[in-house]
Amino acid sequence: MDTDPWAEVWTSITSTQPALEPTWVLGAAVVALALVALPALWSRSRHLVTIAHEGAHGVAALATGRRLAGIRLHSDTSGLTLSRGRPTGPGMVLTAAAGYPGPALVGLAAAWGTAAGRPVAVLWTVLLLLALLLLQIRNFFGLWAVLVAGAGVFAVSWWGSGELQSFVAHAGAMFLLLAAPRTVLELARSRRAGRGRTSDADVLARLTPLPALAWVGVFALVSLGALLLGASALLAGSR
Repeated sequence: MDTDPWAEVWTSITSTQPALEPTWVLGAAVVALALVALPALWSRSRHLVTIAHEGAHGVAALATGRRLAGIRLHSDTSGLTLSRGRPTGPGMVLTAAAGYPGPALVGLAAAWGTAAGRPVAVLWTVLLLLALLLLQIRNFFGLWAVLVAGAGVFAVSWWGSGELQSFVAHAGAMFLLLAAPRTVLELARSRRAGRGRTSDADVLARLTPLPALAWVGVFALVSLGALLLGASALLAGSR
């Protein structure tokens, strides 16, 4: 008798998977580190961080009652999220503040879910978030970037073995956890060089009493804290 593939997917989402062998966890960490540390790979993998960054802006805008006007992702790995509402106030502050912590918090949530034996649920949740983000993209490169990312996650979620799915979930979580501090470091370097004066930190400096440098410090603390918590969870969840 033929089985319903969607029923099988639902079963895999709602059930727990065996813990990944420590060797494979280490391999996932090496892959994630390479994607962040090697310039040739980082110039491409950083697009994934931008997707999470701009998505976090969008979620914060909607959560605070602002109207999301669209998201653009650019080939130079920059992005732009437009929302309508009061130009000042808590909603605008939270929207501006969400970008840099976004990848770190997504990585932390993915690490917790993966460590709890739910890597398939993590992958399908990411796929759902990418599908929702796709509805807000307003430029061709952004559509292409989100579609490619979504296609990769779908392929692993649909056709990959349980071990491969767990490996990709581990690598993806570690990548975001490692990438988040690097983007904050890039922000600090850019500001020190006299560039990036329209960054999230500078926008927040105009909206709040804290200077831009203090906001860079907040971003760094959140990203490093998420890295420590996420890495600890993944290590504890391995066999």
